[in-house]
Amino acid sequence: MSNLVKFASAGLPAVTTLADSLRKLETVAPSVQAILKMDKTGHWVFGADQTEVDDQSRWAVNPFSFVHGFIAWGKGEALGEVMAPLTDPLPQVGPAPDGAERGWEMQFGFSLKCISGEDAGLETRYSTTSVGGKRAVQQLGLAIAEQVGKNPSLPVPIITLGKDHYQHKSYGRVFTPVFEVADWTSMDGEGVQESDAPEAAEGEAPRRRRRTA
Repeated sequence: MSNLVKFASAGLPAVTTLADSLRKLETVAPSVQAILKMDKTGHWVFGADQTEVDDQSRWAVNPFSFVHGFIAWGKGEALGEVMAPLTDPLPQVGPAPDGAERGWEMQFGFSLKCISGEDAGLETRYSTTSVGGKRAVQQLGLAIAEQVGKNPSLPVPIITLGKDHYQHKSYGRVFTPVFEVADWTSMDGEGVQESDAPEAAEGEAPRRRRRTA
């Protein structure tokens, strides 16, 4: 596995302590990093220019990077954000900043690094307040917790960025993120355990190219 996967581990708790903290996601609905998100059309994009990710890329998730907290949005900008590691209690907040349209919203997030494709080496942060996004983070966190219970030496999920959707009576088609675990590796990128996720069918049509919005 490429050393692009390596994460700093100095001062971190033992990997086995991840399980209990990650399972908290079931009961609750850094260095400079590009912001990764899914846009309203269901495409994964990153950075200020909203560059679409390489569809064939794989991403390594830092299992120690999961955070929870609150964010307050104004008109197109974050007016306040208070986050803490998932191993810490949910942070306390006071009154929402003036202009916050929905007050404080609960937010989950984690960091991930691209390890293949056009954006290999790119470090990003994914954060979400949406129901579908928080559910996807929850499912990924629980998958890591289960993996830690089985094989704590390989706690890093190698994922692909997918999507699903549902039909909303007011907003029409709403896209939601899907984090599909393809492999597991160690914190230093050595050793790989393949997951049980199905591979793409042979002869599958090429996915769309990246674009800049």
